[in-house]
Amino acid sequence: MTEEREEMNLRERVNLIQTMIAEGRRTTERWGWVFVLWGVAYYVAIGWSLWGNGAWAWPITMIAASILTCILAGRRTRVQPRTTVGRAIGSLWMGIGITMFVVLLSLGFSGRLTDAGLYVAIAAGMLGAANLASSLILRWKLQFACAVVWLATAAAACFLKNSQAMIAFVAAIFLCQIVFGFYGMARDSGQRRLRGAVHA
Repeated sequence: MTEEREEMNLRERVNLIQTMIAEGRRTTERWGWVFVLWGVAYYVAIGWSLWGNGAWAWPITMIAASILTCILAGRRTRVQPRTTVGRAIGSLWMGIGITMFVVLLSLGFSGRLTDAGLYVAIAAGMLGAANLASSLILRWKLQFACAVVWLATAAAACFLKNSQAMIAFVAAIFLCQIVFGFYGMARDSGQRRLRGAVHA
């Protein structure tokens, strides 16, 4: 009797863990628009930097993207319930985002961030760390692939010329921000339609 009860408890725990992981993935998919928004913000900052006044391009673009994210996220969180895994993933990304902003802004204003390869290595490394941690928590192979792309970009930037490092960065942004974000948005939209059809 005790063995049956323990086995049942174990099955319930495993089911709970699997449910939490699935909820975490769905939460990440619902936030796919954030990946796209930040991918576009990176492109705007890169383009602005290339056409002049690069010292202000990144801080202004990143602050504007942060404000827009907060406004849009505030509207979404009122509508959708938050889960423990969702809060953990959100906290992870917020921590990495704030760290990137403080470190890269400080390096930029101190004049020490004149090497584009160094910038790419730091930014891609931090984004790789966030994607890696998220993918390990959620056991999500696609996000793990994004982490590999970011980390490969970070490592390559240490050996490439600045122009090549920026090309690698632009490609990684496209794959790991834009494509991954649109994938999440499409999955979320499909799941909402499916839930609507079930409730109809």
